[in-house]
Amino acid sequence: MKTTVLLAFALGVSLSSCTVYTKGQNGQPGAPGSPGIAGGPPPEITSADTFNQKLADSLGADERGMRTYMLVILKTGSQDAVITDKKKREELFKGHFSNMTEMEKTGKLKMAGPFATKNSLNYRGIFLLDVKTETEAMEILQNDPTVKAGIFNVEILPWYGSAALPMHLKYHKKISKENP
Repeated sequence: MKTTVLLAFALGVSLSSCTVYTKGQNGQPGAPGSPGIAGGPPPEITSADTFNQKLADSLGADERGMRTYMLVILKTGSQDAVITDKKKREELFKGHFSNMTEMEKTGKLKMAGPFATKNSLNYRGIFLLDVKTETEAMEILQNDPTVKAGIFNVEILPWYGSAALPMHLKYHKKISKENP
């Protein structure tokens, strides 16, 4: 619980503290611009924008601009599921990435990624799924060969976050040279 609260706090602080600076001239630093990521906000979102009901509705946002997702934490599976055959393991992970692509195409996967370092909780990665129930999330995860083979165990938790999170996907494709 402490880890989850700390992670949520750190993410909130880092996102709220981002400021874009305009390009300076003649060796002078630029002036502070709008909050956001380096390079400014996406073209359709500017600091002059105000509440957009149509956009909020299209994203399923509540009055706070938030909604519920299912957070899936992938954890190292049991020792019984260790696969030493390198070719078999590569095949299972190829299926894992293929399943992620399929979940994204069907609109179920909104965010995914591995943890950057090993940790004492044996957490390996996360999925943020756009489904209503933990049962529905588990059904979708049964299509993942690494979950079926026991390489990963899963924890599923309802998570309340920004309804705008899925918008990152179209920009991610524009900045990613490689896909798994």
